[in-house]
Amino acid sequence: MADPATYRPAPGSIPDAPGVYRFRDAQRQVIYVGKAKSLRARLSSYFQDIAGLHPRTQQMVTTAASVEWTVVSNEVEALQLEYTWIKEYDPRFNVKYRDDKSYPWLAVTLNEEFPRVMVGRGAKRKGIRYFGPYSHAWAIRETVDLLLRVFPMRSCSNGVFKRSAQIGRPCLLGYIGKCSAPCVGRVSPEEHREIVDDFCAFLAGNTSTYIKRLERDMKAAAGEQEYERAARLRDDIDALRKALDKNAVVLGDGTDADVIALADDPLEVGVQIFSVRGGRVRGQRGWVADKTDDAGTGAMVERAMMKLYDGEHADAIPREVLVPALPDDVDAVSDWLTQQRGSKVAIRIPQRGDKRALMETVERNAKQALVLHKTKRASDLTTRTRALEELQTALGLPEAPLRIECYDVSNLQGTEVVASMVVFEDGLPRKSEYRRFVIRGVDGQNDVASMHETITRRFRRYLDERAALAAPEIGVEDPADAEGPQLVDPDTGKPRKFAYAPGLVVVDGGPPQVAAAHDAMRALGVDDIPLCGLAKRLEEVWVPDEEDPVILPRTSEGLYLLQRVRDEAHRFAISHHRGRRSRTMVESALDDVPGLGEVRRKALLRRFGSLKKLRAATVEEIAAVPGFGPRTAAAVAEALAGDRSTPSAPSINMTTGEILEEGS
Repeated sequence: MADPATYRPAPGSIPDAPGVYRFRDAQRQVIYVGKAKSLRARLSSYFQDIAGLHPRTQQMVTTAASVEWTVVSNEVEALQLEYTWIKEYDPRFNVKYRDDKSYPWLAVTLNEEFPRVMVGRGAKRKGIRYFGPYSHAWAIRETVDLLLRVFPMRSCSNGVFKRSAQIGRPCLLGYIGKCSAPCVGRVSPEEHREIVDDFCAFLAGNTSTYIKRLERDMKAAAGEQEYERAARLRDDIDALRKALDKNAVVLGDGTDADVIALADDPLEVGVQIFSVRGGRVRGQRGWVADKTDDAGTGAMVERAMMKLYDGEHADAIPREVLVPALPDDVDAVSDWLTQQRGSKVAIRIPQRGDKRALMETVERNAKQALVLHKTKRASDLTTRTRALEELQTALGLPEAPLRIECYDVSNLQGTEVVASMVVFEDGLPRKSEYRRFVIRGVDGQNDVASMHETITRRFRRYLDERAALAAPEIGVEDPADAEGPQLVDPDTGKPRKFAYAPGLVVVDGGPPQVAAAHDAMRALGVDDIPLCGLAKRLEEVWVPDEEDPVILPRTSEGLYLLQRVRDEAHRFAISHHRGRRSRTMVESALDDVPGLGEVRRKALLRRFGSLKKLRAATVEEIAAVPGFGPRTAAAVAEALAGDRSTPSAPSINMTTGEILEEGS
C-alpha cells in the first residue's frame, strides 16, 4: 500500500482550471479517471487525512503511485474527455454499471425504412450508426429531446409505430412537433430520410454549416414578415446551441485533426498533442525532452511530427495537422505524411476561431507539463544533490554551494533602474531571503555599473553586519566568553538580512558583468566567495579572470540549477520594476491636480494598484478612497481623462526585458 504523500503534487503545481485527471498504479496502469471544474480543488481533496476519505477512495489513493492531469477549456470538454478515457482505459476504480453492460451509445437505425433514434448498449450491429459513448443514458435523452425540436425524426419503438399506423393517429410527440409522424403519412420516406441525414450530420460535428443555414432562413423569414416562422427558427437555433454544449463538440465542422503545441526553455521542450476526430477530442499524449541544440520552433515541430507519425502509427495520421509554427521544410514533411496516409495531409497554423482556441488549450497543457516536469525535477533530493556536486566540480569549489545568490538588473530605457537578489538553499528557492535594490546615480543604460553598485551594496552590508556580530557584547569582559556570531537579530528575532555568506554568487550576464561584480568584491576585500556569470544566449558559465567559459553539458543538472536561479532573479527584478513603473506613472499623471499631496497619491495607488485601473475608475469609486471628497475625485478623473491622449510608455517583454514597441 502506497502512502499518497509520496506522490502528492507540489503546492502550486496543480492548475486552478477545468480538466481531467488520471491516477496510475506502480505498473503505470490507469486505475481511476475523473473530471473537475477546478483540478486544484478536486485533486487536493484526495490528499487530505486518509481517515476522512470514503473506503473505496482510500483503497484507490493507496493503490495509486502517481497522478497526472490534462487541462481543457471548459467543463464540456472535460466531460467528453473523461468518457473517452473511461472507455479506453477501463479503470478498475471507476464506477461500473451493475448490469455489466457497456457504456450507452446514441444509435440511429439506418437499416429501417423509417430510421429511429434510440439509446443502445452492448455490441454494435450492422446498419446502425452510433454516436458516443456516453457515461449516462439520461444525458443522451436530454440531448435527443433538444434535437428533436429541430430534427423531428422518429424516436418511438416498433410497437408504438405500428399501433399509431393502425389507428391513424400519431403519438404525443407528433402532436407537440417533436416527430414528423411518418407513421400516419405526414412525411414520405424520402423526406424523413433527409431529416435523419441532417440529424446524423449534426451529431457528427458538421454543426456550424447547419446553424448558419438556419440563421439565413430566419433572416429571410423576418424579411418576408413571416415572424412566426422566424421565431420558430430562432428557438431551433437556441436548442441546437444547447445541444452543442452537451455534446462537447470542440470543432464545429467535424474536423479530423491533430493539434500539436510546444513549450520550451533553453534546456528542455514539452510537447502536447490532442487528437480530434469528428470534431471531438479523442485522445491526448505528450512528452518532455532535453534540447540538444538551439533548434527553432519549426525544427522542433518537425521532429515531433516525425516521432508521432513513424511507420507504426501511419494509420493514425489525420487529414489536417495544426501546429504553432510550420516545419522548416514544410513541403517535404507534408509530402511524407501524404505518402504515409495515402491521401493529402495539410499542415496549418490556426489563426482564429475554434481551431485557434483549441491550439491555445493545447499550449496551456504543454506549459503545464513542462512546469510539472521542472517541479518534480527540482524537488527531487537526489537530483538537487547531484546538481550541487556538478557545480562544485565544474567551478573548482572547495565545497558544494549550499547557498547560491543570483543578481539581475532591470531598467526601461535607462529609467527606474532596479536590481534583484534571489537566494537558493540546497537547490530550492528561499523567498524570505530575496532582496531588491533601487539603483541611483548610475547611467541607467550601463548595466555593468549597475551590477557593480548592487554587489558593492550587498557585500558592504555583509561586512558591516559581520563586524557588528564580531564586536564584544556589553558587560562581557573577555570577548572569548561571548557567544558565537548570532545570525539572528536579538531585537527582532528575525534573520539578519545580509549576514550570511553565500557559497556561490551568480550574476546574470557574461564577462563584463562578471568583471564588474569581481571588482566590487575585490575592492571590499571579499576574496573568499566564489563568483560566476550565466550568459543567456549560449548558456555559458563565465568565471573571473578566465578567457574561456566553462561549458556544462545540456543535460547537466548543475546547468539546470543555474538556469532556474538566473530565471528567478530575472522574474523578481521585472516584477519590482513593473511595480515602481506603475507608481511613477500614477504620480506623474497626478502632478497637476491641486491639493493632492504624497499621502493621498499613495492612498490612490494602494486602492487601485495601477494607472490603468485608476483611469477606469468612476468619480464615485475615487471619492470612496479615504481622504477624498467629490470635488477632489472629480479633479483626479478630469486630470486622468486629459492624460489619455499622451503616448503610453513602451511595452516590455516580461521574459527578456526587451523593449517591444513605442507609444502603444
